[in-house]
Amino acid sequence: MSLLCFVFQKVRTDGTYDFPLTEAKSAINRPLNRYRDVLPYDHSRIILEHPTTNYINASLLKVESVQRQYILTQGPLSTTSQHFWLMVWQQQTKGIIMLNKTIEKNMIKCDQYWPLGSSNGGQDSMTFPGVGLQVDLVSEAKHHHYTYRVLRLTETSSGNSREVLHFHYTTWPDFGVPQSPEAFNKFLNVVIKSGSLDASVGPAIVHCSAGIGRSGTFCLVDTLLLMLDQGVCGSNVGTVLEVLLDMRRYRMGLIQTPDQLRFSYQAIVQGARQRLRQQQRATNGSLGNGVNPADDGSSSDEAEEAAEDAPPPRPPPRTDSLTRSVTEAQIWEKLQGDDNDDVTGPSLNNNHHHDGEDDDDDEEEEEEPLVVHRNNTTNTSLGDADLPDLPSSPEHPPTPPPPPRPPPARVTSPSDGDEAPSSPEELATKMACEVRRRQTRQERNASLRSKITAIQEKSRVTEAWEYRKRWILRPLLMGVFAVGVAGGVWFFRSWWSY
Repeated sequence: MSLLCFVFQKVRTDGTYDFPLTEAKSAINRPLNRYRDVLPYDHSRIILEHPTTNYINASLLKVESVQRQYILTQGPLSTTSQHFWLMVWQQQTKGIIMLNKTIEKNMIKCDQYWPLGSSNGGQDSMTFPGVGLQVDLVSEAKHHHYTYRVLRLTETSSGNSREVLHFHYTTWPDFGVPQSPEAFNKFLNVVIKSGSLDASVGPAIVHCSAGIGRSGTFCLVDTLLLMLDQGVCGSNVGTVLEVLLDMRRYRMGLIQTPDQLRFSYQAIVQGARQRLRQQQRATNGSLGNGVNPADDGSSSDEAEEAAEDAPPPRPPPRTDSLTRSVTEAQIWEKLQGDDNDDVTGPSLNNNHHHDGEDDDDDEEEEEEPLVVHRNNTTNTSLGDADLPDLPSSPEHPPTPPPPPRPPPARVTSPSDGDEAPSSPEELATKMACEVRRRQTRQERNASLRSKITAIQEKSRVTEAWEYRKRWILRPLLMGVFAVGVAGGVWFFRSWWSY
């Protein structure tokens, strides 16, 4: 058995607590649970303020040492989506972190509890009359690993509204791990920078399908990195194992597999290195010009570790074209001699590169959304091809350079920018591409909705059959049992009568 498996087994053994589950197991609340073996403890469950029910499968997780709170919950059911939004409103939550897809492996893992939007073939608004709330989609930006949405939650009775941020990580498989620690930490940094995890707002709601595996991994990594930032980690307090065992006191079963535990360690190490580099850059930048950063007392070992963590250097600039430009400019200047006319040689700054320093801020930079934003900027710099032709011999006077060539046409998609089409044919082509793109998107959304409907119908048929089978077989079995008992009694009485 590997060390990691041994640690995970210790977590499962020592982190299984026998706290009361009275409310979660009650007959009236049992249908509100997605999984019968994932239930909230009585002492940490979220209590709703509503006339019909006060129950939701959600737990409040507190990390007192760093003043961090999370609400871990299951993916809402179709019957509990209204309770989910009521919890968001009453807990004054600013951010929702969703770590699963609504359908995974042809199974519904979460209800579509937010509006898809008209651009995706859905509605821009959803109303939950049972709790008097309305949810509107304000904006949506799709990135490589996640989708960021801004929602507006409105109380219909008073008209009061509140902005809720929705962070949807879309590439985390069930019982699996994200693609890389770097991609996960980018997502985590986006959530942190939004202020959704701050103590000044309500606790963030974190959910996957059951609210224990992926959700527990997210909370564990964020908590440990925050402890490192605040210097809380120590030999007895702040270890990964101790923090995870303490978190399991608030919600059962956090982190479901050894792979999720291994990924938690990897993400914590990668995030800690990233933040250490940020601190080193900030320290070096505060020393000012003329001060050697090596004189700050840091050892050579630390410098070597920083060098190992640094990314590989960027490829060198294109020296061939730059040298050729400089040479041609010098020849041009020499051919001009001492003539003081208005003809000037080519500028040496045409191919100026703004590479700058490699700050290794890939994890920090705001990842551009896949939706292309419009911009009206145009590149007017001249390349090497715009240099004037050199005269063939010194006998002929140099001719003035031709006017600069227009920049090459940029091939764009129909949604790339605001450039006007150069011809009616191009306009027609763009419009046709846009129409095809919208039709494809609508067909894809229609196919997805049909799959969801089919799966829901299959689930309803299965549940109805199980219900009928239960109520048909139970009386039948009881009747057979009663007949057997009566027959046995009759047999023994007949036997004793002889």
